[in-house]
Amino acid sequence: MVKIGSIINGRERLDEGRETLDVLNPYNQEKIAGVKLATKSDLNEAIENSYEKFHHDMKAMPAHERADILRKTADLLIERSEEFAEVISKEAGKPIKYSRGEVERAMQVLRFASEGAKHITGEVIPMDAAIGGQHRMGFVKREPLGVVGAITPFNFPLNLSLHKLAPAIAAGNTVVFKPAEKTPVSAYMLVKLFEEAGLPAGFINLVIGSGEEVGAPLVEHDKVHKISFTGSLPVGKNIMENAGFKKVTLELGSNSPNIVFNDADLEQATTELVKGAFAFSGQVCISAQRIYVQNDVYDEFLSNYVQKTEVLQIGDPIKEDTDIGPMINEDEAKRAKQWIDDAVQNGAEVKVGGERESTILMPTIMTNVKKNMKIIAEEVFAPIVSVIPFHTEEEAVQRSNDSIYGLQAGVFTKDINRAMRVADRLEMGGVWINEISTYRQDNHPYGGVKQSGVGREGVKYAIEDMTEMKFIGMKIDQG
Repeated sequence: MVKIGSIINGRERLDEGRETLDVLNPYNQEKIAGVKLATKSDLNEAIENSYEKFHHDMKAMPAHERADILRKTADLLIERSEEFAEVISKEAGKPIKYSRGEVERAMQVLRFASEGAKHITGEVIPMDAAIGGQHRMGFVKREPLGVVGAITPFNFPLNLSLHKLAPAIAAGNTVVFKPAEKTPVSAYMLVKLFEEAGLPAGFINLVIGSGEEVGAPLVEHDKVHKISFTGSLPVGKNIMENAGFKKVTLELGSNSPNIVFNDADLEQATTELVKGAFAFSGQVCISAQRIYVQNDVYDEFLSNYVQKTEVLQIGDPIKEDTDIGPMINEDEAKRAKQWIDDAVQNGAEVKVGGERESTILMPTIMTNVKKNMKIIAEEVFAPIVSVIPFHTEEEAVQRSNDSIYGLQAGVFTKDINRAMRVADRLEMGGVWINEISTYRQDNHPYGGVKQSGVGREGVKYAIEDMTEMKFIGMKIDQG
């Protein structure tokens, strides 16, 4: 079993006496790695080092060098793609075909960031547009913030980490990187990959530890200039309360609605929504959790949907034909099973699935649900989806919006007018037409409204938010 530790200023912390955490494969509980956990003292050292490196080294690094390092990291990731995919599959329990897809996206994020590093521009201000502004020149430039705190989740341990690290480096910041304790191995490998690509020591400091020990102090530290967090709503609220005057980006929860109208391509919709609801056991922020289907095609949709769900292959995530693997741990599987049972006790019906075996929860389709049931009112983060009939467009929109969340939605219809009307009326950060809510590209603005979060990711938009605007004005002597 490999042993890893935090990496601060290029030095790995593996000294004896540290508390050790075992990283377990969620499918079979095999020990993947032993992690020497960081302390608050380690965190403070990492922040101080990142702060010093920013002011003495990173600010002097030209954009083309940052771009070269990001591109070289992508090239190295291509060479090690299968190794990374296997680690993600083992530590997160993600089926290998989806793990490979995550690695492919991660390469793309690095390339987008490499390009973005060379296109951070400002603007010239027409100073004479204001009374008294003649004979003056003004322009705006973008400058890096300083130290970015990146706190990342277990469900996309490589790609979501890079959605924070790559834009931060592209913009000229240093990073203190705290990955999820459940999936630290891919994070460790990523930092080593950056080092191999030529990123100087201390430009990314990896701190592996608990939220209480290192996460909370990272949020509160005065020398950290921005926190970028992906995770749960309760933790996000706590970050907002304790971050002070830092910039904050929060990508939080959702219970994404998908609306299927009576003119939709049902074959396409059912096929895609099986993937949208159950990929990685539903442990995706924008997983399809609520499917509203117009009454006159409801029975046909549900029948096809159940049939396609029943043939999913469930088992060891490292096997090529596996569609559904485990949830991240047994406690989460038990919690999700309890939500199913509570709903059934209150009148809901399980059409398929509903059973749990250790960390595996069978893909579950539920009907006859009520809006106050946890399986649709809260973020289920499990392979559970509810299929709900509706009559009118107005009803579908109202029920979709009846939530504290608003991250991303899907709308299936062949009527372009209706598609655009509904997209405009949905209270979401993003709406896909004839595509599942679960679809995400790495170059569009991604984030939510209401309690789904604050700010936007997507490489270009993250780079902008990891810089600060500076105005410089000049009075020109007319001679």
